[in-house]
Amino acid sequence: MTAVKLDGLAAAKVIKSDLRLKVIELKAKGITPGLGTLLVGQDPGSLKYVAGKHRDCAEVGIESIRIDLPETASAQDIKAAIRDLNQAPEVTGYIVQLPLPAGMDSNQMLELIDPEKDADGLHPINLGKLVMNVSGEMTSPLPCTPAGIVELLRRHGVPTSGAEVVILGRGLTVGRPLSLLMSRRGIDSTVTILHSSSRYIPEAVRRADIVVAAIGQPHFVKPEWVKPGAAVLDVGISRVNDSLFGDVDPGVASVAGYLSPNPGGVGPMTRAMLLSNVVRAVS
Repeated sequence: MTAVKLDGLAAAKVIKSDLRLKVIELKAKGITPGLGTLLVGQDPGSLKYVAGKHRDCAEVGIESIRIDLPETASAQDIKAAIRDLNQAPEVTGYIVQLPLPAGMDSNQMLELIDPEKDADGLHPINLGKLVMNVSGEMTSPLPCTPAGIVELLRRHGVPTSGAEVVILGRGLTVGRPLSLLMSRRGIDSTVTILHSSSRYIPEAVRRADIVVAAIGQPHFVKPEWVKPGAAVLDVGISRVNDSLFGDVDPGVASVAGYLSPNPGGVGPMTRAMLLSNVVRAVS
């Protein structure tokens, strides 16, 4: 058996095509969506990711506003840039690219974002709305990677109702919000979060219908851990000797029913959901 590819590039292409039409409609009404990014430092992954976001904006017709600060920027410099983005009328949504340099309080900076311009869906108010809203329509922005994961599963027909889901990683951008999203009514999964202090990780993964690996440890998930036919999403990425590795061993492709490539799986969906949040904010 060879796993079905959860093709994030193809799915994101369709989403961006739909967004392009929506942006044309908005501009005809005198509304121009605008994405702002705040990048501090020269982290290679962050530089590449932010550049990709601005290319995506150009592709769908969203205006893009970029603020880059040096690694030596002070907390006051970052706060001032956030204040400028909050006040800029051309910015309808923006992100503070993580990670920030060592010593910076990321949570404090995220709290300064205007919740209505929170394109990443990580402001405490918007995360709180996700906690409170177990069912019904979500009108606040959703965290981009979790939303992209759910959309990728949906577009490939992977059943989630009643599914046992194991999430490896309890971080703010993936694990914690994804557990909330997957357990909402309408998705209806049963979720287990595993982390560095979890016991019997292989046994827990082996029971899962859907596995999401988001820990940043190269090839951590082994083929013998995976239930035959399970859906496996490779989210985490690590750099080793100038090479990039996902969290999932390539051999998992011979066991899983569905597998997202890394790159080309969840990453493009994350960027597509970011654009969707920016457009929805002014729709």
